[in-house]
Amino acid sequence: MGASSSKARGLWPFTSAAGGGVPETTGAEQALVRPRGRGVPPFVFTRRGSMFYDEDGDLAHEFYEETIVTKNGQKRAKLRRVYKNLIPQGIVKLDPPRIHVDFPVILYEL
Repeated sequence: MGASSSKARGLWPFTSAAGGGVPETTGAEQALVRPRGRGVPPFVFTRRGSMFYDEDGDLAHEFYEETIVTKNGQKRAKLRRVYKNLIPQGIVKLDPPRIHVDFPVILYEL
């Protein structure tokens, strides 16, 4: 098996059908970019959302409610954080896709 047959198997994920991918490399260098398990792509297309919906359908990271506190005969407004009745945002599509954190390639800028 030559380097061209390993390219056809998909060891280097950034090659195109027109060529111009990675130059011919040895088997030891190809081991660095071999995907784990089934041919898993190096990209992440979705993530779990970090925001929440409240009862009114508003979307935010945190929710506060204003409460009136009487202290020494004076009324003061305070903000109290709401933890109950919040619905997680769910799955969020990433546009553009991100590179997976476990992808074994070092990226750098010259």
